[in-house]
Amino acid sequence: MAKIKAVIFDLDNTLVDFMKMKDAAIDAAADAMIDAGLPLKKEVAVQNINEVYQEKGIEYQSVFDHFLMNVTGEVNPKILAAGVIAYRRARESTLVSYPRVTITLLELLKRGLRLAVVSDAPRLQAWLRLGGLNIHNYFDVVVTFDDTNKRKPDAEPFRKSLELLNLKPDEVIMVGDWPERDIVGAKLLGMKTVFARYGDTFGTKVSGADWDIDDIYDLIKIIDNENK
Repeated sequence: MAKIKAVIFDLDNTLVDFMKMKDAAIDAAADAMIDAGLPLKKEVAVQNINEVYQEKGIEYQSVFDHFLMNVTGEVNPKILAAGVIAYRRARESTLVSYPRVTITLLELLKRGLRLAVVSDAPRLQAWLRLGGLNIHNYFDVVVTFDDTNKRKPDAEPFRKSLELLNLKPDEVIMVGDWPERDIVGAKLLGMKTVFARYGDTFGTKVSGADWDIDDIYDLIKIIDNENK
């Protein structure tokens, strides 16, 4: 049995509590736009912003322009600026990792493992999140959507990470919160897989992973057992 030499992590809802950050940022933006003159109730504004994200994707960068055009027929620069500023401030203040992420990464590095990220996020957004958490220097490899133009579960992002790590699939464990993307995609290439149940937003009953964990630190025991 091959020794585990690297761990690949999904980013959002695996390392970063992404939905907590996103919800807080949307909430703050809605408040600010209403304060700047947007004639909507807050719950209606939040619902409409979320509908744009559902249609265009969670990383859509022109969400407020699109939202304002939908609900008012124009993009008022005063309202737009208020929303963007509030969103960015809230995003920075609510960007947090899950409990014990940093200590887990350090323990893995102490054991001589290499660390990587495979994310569907755009390159700059992924690095901003890693840098915002001050964990960017822990990773040898970061593969984002911009590196392959393919989203998980397509095999290409996983294949790219293996090439950059110069490792075989059975020497790597993939950790992620989305079974249909993270687990399925990694298994296509023969990687071992870990389901980050603590970040699950879908109420997943059966993950299909080799292991399920409720705390990221549980990964240490899995690695130690595999590499005995």
